Amino acid sequence: MKKYLLLLIAVAAIAACDADNYNNNNRYLPNYNFSIDLDLSLPLYSPLRFPANPIYVNQAGIGINGVIVMNTGSGYTAYEASCPNQELTACSRLEPDGINVVCPCDDVAYSLFTGLPEADVRYPLKPYRVQRLGETMIRVYN
Repeated sequence: MKKYLLLLIAVAAIAACDADNYNNNNRYLPNYNFSIDLDLSLPLYSPLRFPANPIYVNQAGIGINGVIVMNTGSGYTAYEASCPNQELTACSRLEPDGINVVCPCDDVAYSLFTGLPEADVRYPLKPYRVQRLGETMIRVYN
């Protein structure tokens, strides 16, 4: 009986370790499911072929206020374009500033390489998943 109980606990622990169920809980930013494929051979997305050239994707249904995607040189990062430490208002859309983004509500800057703020605030940028589909295609999704 003890062996079956131990086996049941082990299976439950292994099943709970699913990396695909990542959920960045932030009280200001709701979680929406979306997926978009970006063709880097198109002029709109071609800056992503080179490191440190972020782009803003603002198509309807993609993120809350859109998504900011950047090539870090070793891969791609994608973040929500909404200020992570502010209620959703007219000023809560992040503004690009080189390799950083700045929240106009509180002037906090965040690194697009790490998603971390340069000030002492509670939440970092809300990350999204990025998958390489081919030589010139990436998928950004949540």
